[in-house]
Amino acid sequence: MNKTQHYVQGKWTSAIGEGKPSFDAVTGEFIAETSVEGLDIPAILHYGRTKGGEKLRKMTFQERGNMIKSLAMYLTKRKEAFYEISYRTGATRVDSWIDIEGGFGNLYANASLRKLFPNQSYHVEGDPIDLSKGGRFMAHHILVPKKGVAIHINAFNFPIWGMLEKCACNWMAGMPAVVLPAPVTAYLTEAVVREIIASNILPEGALQLISGTARNIFDTVESQDVITFTGSATTGRLLKAHPRLIQESVPFTMEADSLNASILGEDAVPGTPEFDLFINQARSEITVKAGQKCTAIRRMIVPEKLMDDVQSALSKSLDKVSIGDPRLKEVRMGALVSKDQVDVLKGRVQELSKSAKIVYGDLEKTNIIGADEKGAFISPVLLREDNPFQNVVVHETEAFGPVSTIMPYKNLDEAIELAQMGKGSLVSSIVTNSDEIAKEYVVNAASHHGRILVLNRENAKQSTGHGSPLPLLVHGGPGRAGGGE
Repeated sequence: MNKTQHYVQGKWTSAIGEGKPSFDAVTGEFIAETSVEGLDIPAILHYGRTKGGEKLRKMTFQERGNMIKSLAMYLTKRKEAFYEISYRTGATRVDSWIDIEGGFGNLYANASLRKLFPNQSYHVEGDPIDLSKGGRFMAHHILVPKKGVAIHINAFNFPIWGMLEKCACNWMAGMPAVVLPAPVTAYLTEAVVREIIASNILPEGALQLISGTARNIFDTVESQDVITFTGSATTGRLLKAHPRLIQESVPFTMEADSLNASILGEDAVPGTPEFDLFINQARSEITVKAGQKCTAIRRMIVPEKLMDDVQSALSKSLDKVSIGDPRLKEVRMGALVSKDQVDVLKGRVQELSKSAKIVYGDLEKTNIIGADEKGAFISPVLLREDNPFQNVVVHETEAFGPVSTIMPYKNLDEAIELAQMGKGSLVSSIVTNSDEIAKEYVVNAASHHGRILVLNRENAKQSTGHGSPLPLLVHGGPGRAGGGE
């Protein structure tokens, strides 16, 4: 059987033993299997710290930035090959653009940071701090690279962007990386890493790839290493409690479940540009990447008197979304990443529907264009929860797919409270043309969200939208979202 390969200790290699299979999300065709059996994890980490780390640490910020820019340009010229592979994950061209060119965009953005730093390998941060009356005794804060390796455990939904958004940071900081993509889409990450290695732009050891889940990856981490994790909060908490991390005080940054909320302002009634913007944004967040985004809108919090209007308008908008083979131009929503994810999603929706009502979509019936039941397709699902303060499951259960729930509020204080009941998210948004409403929401909801978008008729054409993390901004969120940056 075909095996996804690893790039470790300066060479491509296949692990031994039987692994986890991955399948084409559209056709169900077998692609490859991933296995990590037989890999020498301690040696891989040591190789990164020494072979890659020693070279990166000696480079100046200018050299690192130019290196990253060169890599971005190199990969951009070869982007079409990645699109062809990305279709197999169920992603449309637009979905793949976020992952592929969004990933390259992170490289470009981090490379441009070199303009803020000196042409040296360390950085003096801030002004001198005078510690004496005569000005003869003072202190400086300086930043230097850690002498470890950055271990990145990534999710299945963005196999390129998820890798490059993190690696761009550690390379700019002078640290090597060991990347562990989710097995189900590791074949796409592997394709990009093959091009990166072939380019010879990075120093050897700056990037290593373990295609799969290495459960012993933390057993030999050291205090100079850093770890990032993107995935479920349950898994993240288990990993974060690993004894070795506690013993060595290893930094652990987590991006986890996020029940992101979008609020419709009381002024945004049908007929206003803001109402239409809310509906269009909601449809997009439900259907782009088939809802498999950590930043997608899971909870729509709308004025009580507008519940029926939002339900009706959004349902009509979703009716226009064609589902099927993402290679077809007329298709607007592709497949979930796997049949397993379809089963998981159905279970989450059934859990939500114990109190909420499904008002759009069918878990068992989907009209598909250019494909059949072998693919991991599912209909967009809209739920309605009329008692969001009593039925808290809607604030605790994330259905990771094309699923969202509308719920009512009586006043802005209630809307803020409902948003906060998600116990921390990556992003929230408020759609309103009232500066007063926007300010009140942002100031009071900011503690529970990593990013808040204010959307109105003035900024809509230039806005990147609710679900778009940007490399120029901090990405992360408190509480349930992981508490990381």
